Amino acid sequence: MEEKIRDKTEQSIKEKIFPACAVGVVKANGSRFIVPGGKFTFDDAAQAIQENTIFDVASITKSIPTSSLALKLIDEGKLKTDDKLINFVPEFRNSDRENVLIKHLLTQTLDYDFRLSAYKNKTPDEILDVIFTTEFKSRPGTKFFYTNATSILLGLVVERIFKEPLNKLGEKYFFKPLKMTQTTFNPLQKFKRAEIVPTEVQEWRGGLVQGEVHDESAYVLKQKVIVGSAGVFSTVPDLLNFLGMLLNNGSFAGQKYFSPEIIKQIQTNQLVEIGQYAGLGWELNQPRYMGKHCSVKTFGKTGFTGCACVCDIEREVGYVILSNCTYPTRKPDAMLINKFRSDIADIIFENL
Repeated sequence: MEEKIRDKTEQSIKEKIFPACAVGVVKANGSRFIVPGGKFTFDDAAQAIQENTIFDVASITKSIPTSSLALKLIDEGKLKTDDKLINFVPEFRNSDRENVLIKHLLTQTLDYDFRLSAYKNKTPDEILDVIFTTEFKSRPGTKFFYTNATSILLGLVVERIFKEPLNKLGEKYFFKPLKMTQTTFNPLQKFKRAEIVPTEVQEWRGGLVQGEVHDESAYVLKQKVIVGSAGVFSTVPDLLNFLGMLLNNGSFAGQKYFSPEIIKQIQTNQLVEIGQYAGLGWELNQPRYMGKHCSVKTFGKTGFTGCACVCDIEREVGYVILSNCTYPTRKPDAMLINKFRSDIADIIFENL
Protein backbone atom coordinates (compact mmCIF):
# COMPACT_ATOMS: atom_id res chain seq x y z
CA MET A 1 0.00 0.00 0.00
CA GLU A 2 2.75 2.46 0.94
CA GLU A 3 4.58 1.93 -2.35
CA LYS A 4 1.40 2.48 -4.39
CA ILE A 5 0.66 5.70 -2.49
CA ARG A 6 4.25 6.88 -3.03
CA ASP A 7 4.06 6.14 -6.77
CA LYS A 8 0.72 7.95 -7.13
CA THR A 9 2.04 10.97 -5.20
CA GLU A 10 5.24 11.20 -7.25
CA GLN A 11 3.27 10.90 -10.49
CA SER A 12 0.96 13.74 -9.41
CA ILE A 13 3.94 15.97 -8.52
CA LYS A 14 5.37 15.37 -12.00
CA GLU A 15 1.97 16.32 -13.44
CA LYS A 16 2.20 19.60 -11.45
CA ILE A 17 -1.00 18.93 -9.49
CA PHE A 18 0.90 20.08 -6.39
CA PRO A 19 4.54 20.46 -5.36
CA ALA A 20 4.01 19.13 -1.82
CA CYS A 21 2.00 16.24 -0.40
CA ALA A 22 1.96 13.97 2.63
CA VAL A 23 -0.39 11.01 3.04
CA GLY A 24 -0.95 9.14 6.30
CA VAL A 25 -3.00 6.07 7.18
CA VAL A 26 -4.09 4.97 10.66
CA LYS A 27 -5.78 1.74 11.72
CA ALA A 28 -8.09 1.18 14.70
CA ASN A 29 -5.35 -0.89 16.37
CA GLY A 30 -3.11 2.20 16.40
CA SER A 31 -0.74 1.17 13.60
CA ARG A 32 0.05 3.94 11.12
CA PHE A 33 2.37 5.00 8.34
CA ILE A 34 3.07 8.31 6.57
CA VAL A 35 4.30 8.89 3.02
CA PRO A 36 5.76 12.40 2.49
CA GLY A 37 6.40 13.55 -1.09
CA GLY A 38 7.71 16.53 -3.00
CA LYS A 39 8.97 19.92 -1.90
CA PHE A 40 7.47 23.17 -0.61
CA THR A 41 7.46 24.58 -4.17
CA PHE A 42 8.38 23.37 -7.67
CA ASP A 43 11.81 25.01 -7.31
CA ASP A 44 14.62 22.41 -7.37
CA ALA A 45 16.26 24.10 -4.39
CA ALA A 46 13.05 24.09 -2.31
CA GLN A 47 12.77 22.35 1.05
CA ALA A 48 11.71 18.69 1.01
CA ILE A 49 8.49 17.60 2.71
CA GLN A 50 8.84 15.69 6.01
CA GLU A 51 6.29 13.48 7.77
CA ASN A 52 5.41 16.34 10.16
CA THR A 53 5.53 19.31 7.76
CA ILE A 54 2.87 21.95 8.54
CA PHE A 55 0.11 22.62 5.98
CA ASP A 56 -2.85 25.01 5.81
CA VAL A 57 -5.71 22.50 6.11
CA ALA A 58 -8.36 25.02 4.97
CA SER A 59 -11.94 23.73 5.33
CA ILE A 60 -10.96 20.72 7.41
CA THR A 61 -11.32 23.46 10.07
CA LYS A 62 -15.10 23.14 9.60
CA SER A 63 -15.00 19.67 11.17
CA ILE A 64 -11.78 19.89 13.22
CA PRO A 65 -12.46 21.69 15.48
CA THR A 66 -15.65 23.68 14.70
CA SER A 67 -18.26 20.93 14.23
CA SER A 68 -16.47 18.75 16.77
CA LEU A 69 -16.86 21.46 19.42
CA ALA A 70 -20.57 21.70 18.58
CA LEU A 71 -20.89 17.91 18.83
CA LYS A 72 -19.19 18.06 22.23
CA LEU A 73 -21.79 20.61 23.38
CA ILE A 74 -24.59 18.35 22.09
CA ASP A 75 -23.02 15.42 23.95
CA GLU A 76 -23.02 17.46 27.16
CA GLY A 77 -26.63 18.60 26.74
CA LYS A 78 -25.62 22.25 26.32
CA LEU A 79 -26.83 22.40 22.71
CA LYS A 80 -29.54 20.60 20.72
CA THR A 81 -29.76 20.05 16.98
CA ASP A 82 -33.23 21.61 16.94
CA ASP A 83 -32.17 24.74 18.86
CA LYS A 84 -32.63 27.97 16.92
CA LEU A 85 -29.57 29.85 15.68
CA ILE A 86 -31.01 33.16 16.95
CA ASN A 87 -30.96 31.82 20.52
CA PHE A 88 -27.19 32.28 20.31
CA VAL A 89 -26.70 34.73 17.43
CA PRO A 90 -29.63 37.17 17.71
CA GLU A 91 -28.06 39.54 15.17
CA PHE A 92 -28.88 37.01 12.44
CA ARG A 93 -31.87 38.68 10.82
CA ASN A 94 -32.88 37.52 7.35
CA SER A 95 -36.55 36.62 6.82
CA ASP A 96 -35.87 32.97 7.82
CA ARG A 97 -34.30 33.91 11.16
CA GLU A 98 -36.91 31.91 13.12
CA ASN A 99 -36.36 28.78 11.01
CA VAL A 100 -32.58 28.27 11.07
CA LEU A 101 -31.65 25.40 13.39
CA ILE A 102 -28.29 24.08 14.63
CA LYS A 103 -28.80 20.93 12.52
CA HIS A 104 -28.83 23.11 9.38
CA LEU A 105 -25.40 24.45 10.34
CA LEU A 106 -24.06 20.94 11.02
CA THR A 107 -25.31 19.62 7.66
CA GLN A 108 -24.62 22.64 5.39
CA THR A 109 -28.28 23.04 4.43
CA LEU A 110 -28.58 26.83 4.25
CA ASP A 111 -28.96 27.89 0.62
CA TYR A 112 -26.98 31.13 0.60
CA ASP A 113 -26.13 30.93 -3.11
CA PHE A 114 -23.01 33.09 -2.80
CA ARG A 115 -19.29 32.68 -2.24
CA LEU A 116 -17.89 34.72 0.62
CA SER A 117 -14.62 35.16 -1.30
CA ALA A 118 -16.52 37.65 -3.49
CA TYR A 119 -16.60 39.98 -0.45
CA LYS A 120 -12.86 39.88 0.31
CA ASN A 121 -12.53 43.66 -0.18
CA LYS A 122 -15.17 44.39 2.47
CA THR A 123 -14.45 45.04 6.15
CA PRO A 124 -14.97 42.25 8.73
CA ASP A 125 -18.17 43.93 9.96
CA GLU A 126 -19.48 44.24 6.40
CA ILE A 127 -18.78 40.54 5.72
CA LEU A 128 -20.56 39.50 8.92
CA ASP A 129 -23.50 41.71 7.96
CA VAL A 130 -23.73 39.94 4.60
CA ILE A 131 -23.91 36.60 6.46
CA PHE A 132 -26.53 37.90 8.91
CA THR A 133 -28.83 39.52 6.34
CA THR A 134 -28.60 37.75 2.96
CA GLU A 135 -31.82 35.94 2.00
CA PHE A 136 -31.70 32.21 1.21
CA LYS A 137 -32.70 30.87 -2.20
CA SER A 138 -34.73 28.07 -0.59
CA ARG A 139 -36.05 27.19 2.86
CA PRO A 140 -33.52 26.08 5.51
CA GLY A 141 -32.97 22.31 5.44
CA THR A 142 -34.35 21.74 1.93
CA LYS A 143 -31.11 21.98 -0.07
CA PHE A 144 -27.48 21.08 0.56
CA PHE A 145 -25.35 24.14 -0.21
CA TYR A 146 -21.70 24.19 0.76
CA THR A 147 -20.51 27.61 1.90
CA ASN A 148 -18.17 29.14 4.48
CA ALA A 149 -20.98 31.29 5.89
CA THR A 150 -22.73 28.30 7.51
CA SER A 151 -19.60 27.24 9.42
CA ILE A 152 -18.86 30.82 10.44
CA LEU A 153 -22.31 30.93 12.07
CA LEU A 154 -21.65 27.60 13.81
CA GLY A 155 -18.34 28.95 15.09
CA LEU A 156 -20.13 31.94 16.62
CA VAL A 157 -22.63 29.62 18.33
CA VAL A 158 -19.82 27.51 19.81
CA GLU A 159 -17.89 30.56 21.04
CA ARG A 160 -20.92 32.09 22.71
CA ILE A 161 -21.84 28.94 24.61
CA PHE A 162 -18.27 28.23 25.76
CA LYS A 163 -17.51 31.98 26.18
CA GLU A 164 -14.05 31.55 24.63
CA PRO A 165 -12.63 32.06 21.11
CA LEU A 166 -12.38 29.09 18.73
CA ASN A 167 -8.59 28.96 18.73
CA LYS A 168 -8.49 28.53 22.52
CA LEU A 169 -11.38 26.05 22.45
CA GLY A 170 -9.72 23.90 19.80
CA GLU A 171 -6.50 23.87 21.79
CA LYS A 172 -8.18 23.10 25.12
CA TYR A 173 -10.61 20.37 24.09
CA PHE A 174 -8.85 18.62 21.20
CA PHE A 175 -5.39 19.76 20.12
CA LYS A 176 -3.63 19.64 23.50
CA PRO A 177 -5.19 16.46 24.97
CA LEU A 178 -4.84 14.60 21.64
CA LYS A 179 -1.16 15.63 21.49
CA MET A 180 -1.75 17.55 18.25
CA THR A 181 1.30 19.68 19.07
CA GLN A 182 1.63 21.33 15.66
CA THR A 183 -2.05 22.14 15.16
CA THR A 184 -3.04 25.78 15.61
CA PHE A 185 -5.00 28.74 14.23
CA ASN A 186 -1.94 30.96 14.73
CA PRO A 187 1.07 29.11 13.29
CA LEU A 188 3.40 32.11 13.12
CA GLN A 189 3.12 32.52 16.89
CA LYS A 190 4.59 29.04 17.36
CA PHE A 191 6.57 28.21 14.24
CA LYS A 192 8.84 29.88 11.69
CA ARG A 193 7.30 30.81 8.36
CA ALA A 194 9.89 28.58 6.66
CA GLU A 195 8.42 25.53 8.47
CA ILE A 196 5.01 26.01 6.82
CA VAL A 197 4.13 25.02 3.25
CA PRO A 198 3.13 28.01 1.07
CA THR A 199 -0.32 27.92 -0.51
CA GLU A 200 -0.46 30.49 -3.31
CA VAL A 201 1.03 33.60 -4.85
CA GLN A 202 -1.77 36.18 -4.55
CA GLU A 203 -1.43 39.72 -5.88
CA TRP A 204 -4.11 41.17 -3.60
CA ARG A 205 -2.24 39.77 -0.56
CA GLY A 206 1.09 41.18 -1.73
CA GLY A 207 2.72 37.99 -3.00
CA LEU A 208 3.45 34.61 -1.41
CA VAL A 209 0.89 33.34 1.13
CA GLN A 210 2.79 31.27 3.69
CA GLY A 211 1.83 30.78 7.32
CA GLU A 212 -1.31 32.88 6.98
CA VAL A 213 -4.76 31.48 6.25
CA HIS A 214 -5.30 31.03 2.51
CA ASP A 215 -9.09 31.48 2.55
CA GLU A 216 -10.02 35.06 1.68
CA SER A 217 -12.96 35.61 4.02
CA ALA A 218 -11.19 33.96 6.96
CA TYR A 219 -8.15 36.17 6.32
CA VAL A 220 -10.21 39.37 6.42
CA LEU A 221 -12.43 38.28 9.31
CA LYS A 222 -9.41 37.32 11.43
CA GLN A 223 -8.98 41.03 12.15
CA LYS A 224 -12.15 40.73 14.26
CA VAL A 225 -12.91 37.06 14.98
CA ILE A 226 -11.44 33.56 14.59
CA VAL A 227 -13.86 31.88 12.17
CA GLY A 228 -15.16 28.32 12.06
CA SER A 229 -14.74 27.89 8.30
CA ALA A 230 -10.95 27.89 7.77
CA GLY A 231 -7.71 28.86 9.48
CA VAL A 232 -6.30 25.71 11.08
CA PHE A 233 -2.75 24.63 10.24
CA SER A 234 -1.78 21.04 11.02
CA THR A 235 0.30 18.00 10.14
CA VAL A 236 -0.45 14.44 9.08
CA PRO A 237 0.60 12.89 12.45
CA ASP A 238 -1.63 15.33 14.38
CA LEU A 239 -4.70 14.66 12.24
CA LEU A 240 -4.08 10.90 12.44
CA ASN A 241 -4.33 11.28 16.23
CA PHE A 242 -7.78 12.83 15.81
CA LEU A 243 -8.91 10.10 13.39
CA GLY A 244 -7.48 7.45 15.72
CA MET A 245 -9.76 8.80 18.45
CA LEU A 246 -12.78 8.53 16.15
CA LEU A 247 -11.80 4.97 15.14
CA ASN A 248 -11.63 4.12 18.84
CA ASN A 249 -15.31 5.07 19.28
CA GLY A 250 -14.53 8.56 20.58
CA SER A 251 -11.74 7.70 23.03
CA PHE A 252 -7.98 8.24 22.94
CA ALA A 253 -5.30 7.34 25.52
CA GLY A 254 -7.95 6.65 28.16
CA GLN A 255 -9.82 9.92 27.66
CA LYS A 256 -13.35 10.10 26.19
CA TYR A 257 -14.11 12.83 23.66
CA PHE A 258 -17.44 11.70 22.20
CA SER A 259 -20.19 9.31 23.23
CA PRO A 260 -20.99 6.29 21.03
CA GLU A 261 -24.24 8.08 20.07
CA ILE A 262 -22.36 11.08 18.63
CA ILE A 263 -20.01 8.74 16.74
CA LYS A 264 -23.11 7.03 15.35
CA GLN A 265 -24.66 10.35 14.22
CA ILE A 266 -21.43 11.36 12.43
CA GLN A 267 -21.80 8.19 10.31
CA THR A 268 -25.59 8.45 9.84
CA ASN A 269 -27.09 10.26 6.87
CA GLN A 270 -28.97 13.31 8.15
CA LEU A 271 -30.33 14.28 4.73
CA VAL A 272 -32.36 11.24 3.64
CA GLU A 273 -35.46 13.38 3.13
CA ILE A 274 -33.80 15.57 0.49
CA GLY A 275 -31.89 12.77 -1.24
CA GLN A 276 -28.45 14.01 -0.23
CA TYR A 277 -25.70 12.70 2.07
CA ALA A 278 -24.23 14.37 5.15
CA GLY A 279 -23.33 13.11 8.59
CA LEU A 280 -23.63 15.32 11.65
CA GLY A 281 -20.71 17.74 11.29
CA TRP A 282 -18.99 15.77 8.51
CA GLU A 283 -19.48 14.96 4.83
CA LEU A 284 -20.67 11.43 4.16
CA ASN A 285 -20.41 8.94 1.28
CA GLN A 286 -18.75 11.22 -1.30
CA PRO A 287 -17.14 9.06 -4.04
CA ARG A 288 -15.84 12.16 -5.87
CA TYR A 289 -12.99 12.29 -3.34
CA MET A 290 -13.52 9.17 -1.17
CA GLY A 291 -13.19 6.84 -4.15
CA LYS A 292 -15.35 4.11 -5.58
CA HIS A 293 -15.08 1.88 -2.50
CA CYS A 294 -16.43 4.36 0.04
CA SER A 295 -19.55 3.24 1.87
CA VAL A 296 -22.68 4.93 3.20
CA LYS A 297 -20.80 5.27 6.51
CA THR A 298 -17.51 6.66 5.20
CA PHE A 299 -17.18 10.23 6.45
CA GLY A 300 -14.65 12.98 5.88
CA LYS A 301 -13.81 16.55 4.98
CA THR A 302 -11.72 18.23 2.31
CA GLY A 303 -9.86 21.53 2.22
CA PHE A 304 -9.50 23.92 -0.74
CA THR A 305 -5.70 23.83 -0.49
CA GLY A 306 -5.81 20.15 -1.49
CA CYS A 307 -6.36 18.32 1.79
CA ALA A 308 -8.63 15.53 2.98
CA CYS A 309 -9.44 13.68 6.21
CA VAL A 310 -11.46 10.49 5.74
CA CYS A 311 -12.55 7.85 8.25
CA ASP A 312 -14.35 4.52 7.98
CA ILE A 313 -14.99 3.10 11.44
CA GLU A 314 -16.53 -0.17 10.22
CA ARG A 315 -13.42 -0.86 8.14
CA GLU A 316 -11.21 0.36 10.99
CA VAL A 317 -9.20 2.82 8.89
CA GLY A 318 -8.70 6.54 8.53
CA TYR A 319 -6.39 8.54 6.30
CA VAL A 320 -5.13 12.08 5.80
CA ILE A 321 -3.98 13.81 2.61
CA LEU A 322 -2.27 17.20 2.93
CA SER A 323 -1.09 19.10 -0.14
CA ASN A 324 -0.80 22.57 -1.63
CA CYS A 325 -2.55 22.14 -4.97
CA THR A 326 -3.33 25.89 -4.96
CA TYR A 327 0.40 26.65 -5.48
CA PRO A 328 1.54 28.68 -7.35
CA THR A 329 -2.00 29.52 -8.45
CA ARG A 330 -5.33 27.79 -7.86
CA LYS A 331 -6.70 25.41 -10.48
CA PRO A 332 -9.89 26.28 -12.41
CA ASP A 333 -11.77 23.42 -10.71
CA ALA A 334 -11.28 20.59 -8.21
CA MET A 335 -11.27 17.81 -10.82
CA LEU A 336 -7.52 17.07 -10.70
CA ILE A 337 -7.14 17.11 -6.92
CA ASN A 338 -10.33 15.06 -6.47
CA LYS A 339 -8.98 12.47 -8.93
CA PHE A 340 -5.83 12.22 -6.80
CA ARG A 341 -7.85 12.04 -3.58
CA SER A 342 -10.12 9.31 -4.93
CA ASP A 343 -7.14 7.35 -6.34
CA ILE A 344 -5.50 7.39 -2.89
CA ALA A 345 -8.81 6.29 -1.33
CA ASP A 346 -9.07 3.41 -3.79
CA ILE A 347 -5.53 2.26 -2.98
CA ILE A 348 -6.27 2.28 0.75
CA PHE A 349 -9.71 0.63 0.66
CA GLU A 350 -8.59 -2.00 -1.90
CA ASN A 351 -5.62 -3.03 0.24
CA LEU A 352 -7.26 -3.44 3.64
